[in-house]
Amino acid sequence: MPDPNIIPQKHRINKDDRKNLLGNDSFVIWFTGLSGSGKSTLANLLEQRLNEKRVLTYLLDGDNVRTGLNKDLGFGDEDRIENIRRLGEVSKLFLDAGIVVLTAFISPFRSDRETVRELVGKENFHEVYVKCPLELCESRDVKGLYSKARAGQIPKFTGIDSPYEEPLNAELVIDTSALTIEDSVSLLDDYVSGLLKRK
Repeated sequence: MPDPNIIPQKHRINKDDRKNLLGNDSFVIWFTGLSGSGKSTLANLLEQRLNEKRVLTYLLDGDNVRTGLNKDLGFGDEDRIENIRRLGEVSKLFLDAGIVVLTAFISPFRSDRETVRELVGKENFHEVYVKCPLELCESRDVKGLYSKARAGQIPKFTGIDSPYEEPLNAELVIDTSALTIEDSVSLLDDYVSGLLKRK
């Protein structure tokens, strides 16, 4: 139950004012997929393209956030849920600031992603499913995480002994097992370019 002593302030400058200042709408591009699917790679390359177009962005990446804001959280189900809840709240703040938010989190549970969609507004949330078979993700294993998980050194690892729930109605699906990085980024760029025109 909300604390009756906490009364949010209404500010004179709002999201519409910031949107007019920056010249484009703000929204959240929520990359989801298995570890090794290419989320961070694509988010970084998309941010670079948007930066070249002089669009103000901020990229929230799973590992980076866990070294600061969420360093007190583990990887059990409850902590994963809290991790995504906090990131949803941060995304909402950046959204209100008029910034295009890019996120790269496994975010394995559909209910958590839907919670963020409701939190930031359905019209502002764009789920990008970076699809890739587990076998290919595991063969990439850039960070050596799958090897550790298979050896029992990382419990509750998504795709090994913790589930990943694929999106049912993602706004965009990028199959990195079938597309090159260049083609994947071009698809993203085309999609986001359409969103930037909203005013």
